[in-house]
Amino acid sequence: MNDAGSLHAAINEEVALQAYDSRWPDRFVAERDRLLALFPLVFVDIEHIGSTAVPGLVAKPIVDLLAGVESMAMAKSLTEPLCESGYATSTEFNATLTDRQWFMRWADGHRTHHLHIVVHGGPVWARHLQFRDALRASPVLAARYAALKAELAVRHPTDRDAYTSAKTAFVNSLSNPN
Repeated sequence: MNDAGSLHAAINEEVALQAYDSRWPDRFVAERDRLLALFPLVFVDIEHIGSTAVPGLVAKPIVDLLAGVESMAMAKSLTEPLCESGYATSTEFNATLTDRQWFMRWADGHRTHHLHIVVHGGPVWARHLQFRDALRASPVLAARYAALKAELAVRHPTDRDAYTSAKTAFVNSLSNPN
């Protein structure tokens, strides 16, 4: 899938939440191990983030990986090799990002993985892990987030940007360091 087609397809894909799938952690491990084998000594760490990383939480069936590297220059240098190894991205979108690079993996016309490459230990790394860990630690927070996601999926079924933006306040409330 080409650069523009990939991003267009991702933005316009239906917001379809699914019940938690116990295979998601295994899909994370398989992709993490594949990336570590393809790019030895590049990633400091790769973590499972997003809703698929929270047992019991409804999610879009896309496994999110947070890959930590030493610098944003390193992250940007991975664009071509990642695209040659099964990922797609939007060069135009990534050019607007200063704190991360974003990639998608596709199978059968649907995204299967998102890869977020950030500086290991930096603010973006910390926020993602703090949010995931807060949801994992509190069934009450996870249930509140699930209810919000369900409401927003109904309200924005074909607008991924609006769906994601509408979750921002909740996400920030759990992931901003005090």
